[in-house]
Amino acid sequence: MNGLFFAFGLTLLAGMATGIGSAIAFFADRTNFRFLSVSTGFSAGVMLYVSFVEIFMEGGRSLGTVFGARGEWMNTAFFFAGMALIGIIDYLIPEEENPHEARTQEETSHLHRDCPRGEVAPPLGEAGEKKLMRTGVFTALAIAIHNFPEGLVTFLAALQNPNLGIVIAVAVALHNIPEGISVSVPIFYATGDRTKAFFYSLLSGMAEPVGALVAYGLIRLVLGGGEFSPAVTGALFTTVAGIMVYISLDELLPLSRAYGKGHDSLIGLVAGMAVMALSLLMM
Repeated sequence: MNGLFFAFGLTLLAGMATGIGSAIAFFADRTNFRFLSVSTGFSAGVMLYVSFVEIFMEGGRSLGTVFGARGEWMNTAFFFAGMALIGIIDYLIPEEENPHEARTQEETSHLHRDCPRGEVAPPLGEAGEKKLMRTGVFTALAIAIHNFPEGLVTFLAALQNPNLGIVIAVAVALHNIPEGISVSVPIFYATGDRTKAFFYSLLSGMAEPVGALVAYGLIRLVLGGGEFSPAVTGALFTTVAGIMVYISLDELLPLSRAYGKGHDSLIGLVAGMAVMALSLLMM
């Protein structure tokens, strides 16, 4: 039972990081885009390294114990199935509402200059406000859809390996920060209400603990609360690896490049891989 609470708590904290992004946008004196670039690149480095070096290999070992030589083929199939799953989710979301489309510095840098703390945003007219509100709400919905499998990933990883769950939760939390900004800014300009913008931003991240609850429900339903067999563990781990690689390449690295300058993205990427490698060696 303690393991369940620990896994769910990690997932909840990772999802709440969208609220950190909203706070950075509204309450910091100046949004540090280079920090966002390095941290998002760091998250990508962690996810890529742990996916290929740890999770994919662990999935292969589990499947190999059950299926022998066929386990390698199954491991590869589940990896690409994970990429296909998150790719389909991505495809079904309209491009203009997709959280993978980075918000540029020009779109957010005037937040504090035009609207000092404690004042409402300048009026945009009814049509402009409706358009921005729609953008913010649909972006929140799109991010919630993307966050759902991420929550499932974090929860299952933490159940199987708490140390690995912590690493994945940190990586997911870091990349949720710019997503929180992308939700809160348009809603704030549409309503002039920081509280409402923060609420929608935080709500989009709550899809991650919902994903954890669904994972727990499946465990109780399919396994009667018991542990996963090696075959199920291997399939889940390798599918998770595919999902994380797709998210890193399609979302995190483009976001990191959009927010940064020079080699900021690469510095974050290499640092994330190095920290992940060191933590695995120490474990």
